[in-house]
Amino acid sequence: MVREIWGRKIGMTQVFSQQGELVPVTLIEVGPCRILETNKVNNKEKVVIGYKEVQKHRQKKKPQEGYFKKLNQPYFKYIKESEKLKGAELTCGQDLGAEIFSENEIVDIRGVSIGRGFQGGMKRHNWSGQPVSHGSMTHRRIGSAGASTYPGRIVKGHPMPGHLGNKQVTVKNLKVLKIDKERNLVFIKGSCPGSKNSLVIIRKKNGVSSTK
Repeated sequence: MVREIWGRKIGMTQVFSQQGELVPVTLIEVGPCRILETNKVNNKEKVVIGYKEVQKHRQKKKPQEGYFKKLNQPYFKYIKESEKLKGAELTCGQDLGAEIFSENEIVDIRGVSIGRGFQGGMKRHNWSGQPVSHGSMTHRRIGSAGASTYPGRIVKGHPMPGHLGNKQVTVKNLKVLKIDKERNLVFIKGSCPGSKNSLVIIRKKNGVSSTK
């Protein structure tokens, strides 16, 4: 199979384990993704997969239209190159979904975190803040931030208030609890980056399975 595949985060819910424990899970709709072409780069077998087929002509781009016509494949909004796992038999035009995963498998999920807007230093960097007693006029402000005589300015990269979230985040070593092959759903233990209906990439580990 392939190492990475597209998916859509549906939301969070909860399931009960065989021991009766309540486990929070994230539902991800995997694919379906189409294998567009296969190639070999640096002695590694790669495949190009497409996700979310586009029907409306006005949503298509001319340079990419030529690429898909050359492959004799429909137009897809998202395309990416993924590593082909050893021993996998894949053909161009084949659709991939939740069947490429197995229960208790360990995966990494990459997506864009939820944007929180402009936030202060206490929320963004977990600052303790300044005194909250009477007489103090700066409870949540950053206070003095510049250096002393040298260099006499704020050093580049200093933690400051600013935009929180809306960044590409990878959450590693998440466990696949359940798979619904009919609806292409994967139940992931815990939380995954991104908001509802956001695009995520699920990456398979190197044959690592969970023993817990």
